[in-house]
Amino acid sequence: MPDPAADVRVRFAPSPTGALHIGGARTAIYNWAFARKTGGTFILRIDDTDPERSTAENTAQILRSLRWLGLDWDEGPEAGGAFGPYFQTQRAHAYRVALERMKANGSAYPCFCTAEELERKREAARSGDGTPGYDRTCRRLSADDARARIDGGEPHVWRVAVPEDRGDIVVDDAVRGETVFPASAMDDFVLVRSDGTPTYNFATVVDDADMEITHVIRGDDHLSNTPRQILVFEALASPVPRFAHLSMIWGADGKKLSKRHGATSVEAFRDEGILPEALLNYLALLGWSLDGQTTIVSAETLRATFSLERISKNPAIFDAEKLDWMNGVYIRDMPPEQLAERMLPWLESAGLASRADFELRRAWFLALVPLVNERLKRMTEVVPALGFLFASEITLDPASVEKALTTAEARTALRGSAEALGTLDRWDAASIEACLRAVADSLGVKPKVLFQAVRVAVTGSTVSPPLFESLALLGSETARARLVSAQAATAG
Repeated sequence: MPDPAADVRVRFAPSPTGALHIGGARTAIYNWAFARKTGGTFILRIDDTDPERSTAENTAQILRSLRWLGLDWDEGPEAGGAFGPYFQTQRAHAYRVALERMKANGSAYPCFCTAEELERKREAARSGDGTPGYDRTCRRLSADDARARIDGGEPHVWRVAVPEDRGDIVVDDAVRGETVFPASAMDDFVLVRSDGTPTYNFATVVDDADMEITHVIRGDDHLSNTPRQILVFEALASPVPRFAHLSMIWGADGKKLSKRHGATSVEAFRDEGILPEALLNYLALLGWSLDGQTTIVSAETLRATFSLERISKNPAIFDAEKLDWMNGVYIRDMPPEQLAERMLPWLESAGLASRADFELRRAWFLALVPLVNERLKRMTEVVPALGFLFASEITLDPASVEKALTTAEARTALRGSAEALGTLDRWDAASIEACLRAVADSLGVKPKVLFQAVRVAVTGSTVSPPLFESLALLGSETARARLVSAQAATAG
């Protein structure tokens, strides 16, 4: 076990074989928060030993996703550190050194059994005529015989020699409590393949030992690897870190979260309009809580209060509706200047605005914020909600036209509104509202009918941001032109 007085050193070690899944992101968040709370070190290590699936683009995407969430690392890619390299493909020398240590102390031995021989042993075990797992045939070879076969170029792997007198392996897990694994059930698993590449259970231990990792916080799908890894730590005479295994994240159907449940990667949620602060908050609460009641937990609060003791051992249920609600809270609580800045990229990507336009008309853009901040759940809703304010022409929604513009009363209201608005000396929300109410009164039309007709004419839909504020931002000339155009389009 690590020395309680030692500085905390934790790591997040993703494989760059695809997009960063939210399960991995939660693991990163917990490691980061634990390091920040304890004043320890958060290390990012890239486990890129799968040559067919590990790519530079996937690595870049992982780094991008972590930064977008607001996570920073003290050691790792682009940060450096005294314990590097931080890519497994660059650590071959470390694995060779560790294997030589295990050879020297007798905790590793060469195995010359072919794939065909191993399959026959497995088949015999399945039929009840053999020993489950590897039967340790090559462990019984003399040192001279093994050396001669190696010198002769015979293909071989290197296996761990599980101590025959080793008692039960007890994992004192910070989340799950004690889990006991009988050492007698452990076979002599492979450390290094015949091509010289390390297996996961060897490489990760060498890396954790070399980097002086004190706590391993990871998903409980790795729990079955833990007793094997403890054996390697012991064989290397390295301190065994404290383990904390996190429960899986399930979908609402009680099954492991996957693409069938919708977005599952960090960047997919980003592209679907979730704010990084909201996703960080939500993922942190998928298995951990501040006090069992508080739902809005900022990054600052998380890093100041996080503890392993408050992690639940029960599977977490991903609730997309709750994430949307939380995202809406962050949108509503964001200062107007900040929300306007967050809205701009969405407007830019839709071709509706530019940074130069934003800087030139900053006050106008800031005035957009109160039109939508109480209504938005995702940033993807910005363009549908505000697009009519930027478009030179709009398309009237047929269902909205049918509902609000097909009566003679509505067309009269449009004509009267266009004429009256043209007489205004002040073009602001209060003046516009007073003018339109006066038009409704003079025409004997219910205000609701007139307002709805005007809304559809200028926005294209019966659903829009507040009408009078929208008209004020749209401008007198454009607003009146749309009223006239809608009247003409629905005449006859």
